Amino acid sequence: MSMIRSKLDVAEMVKNACIEAARNGFRDASVSGLCTDGAIEAAISAIQKLDVEKIVKKQSGT
Repeated sequence: MSMIRSKLDVAEMVKNACIEAARNGFRDASVSGLCTDGAIEAAISAIQKLDVEKIVKKQSGT
């Protein structure tokens, strides 16, 4: 696999993890009764808490 392809794969995994974290954070906050602004803040916080190193290690198989 080329280095560029590998980097793109990692970027795609990180992007997908961010989207999933944001959706889950927003949903959980909304269910808990937060307003839309609060739910958006929760979604952003969920992205900030992502363990990017773990995602990269998962992609590399280590």
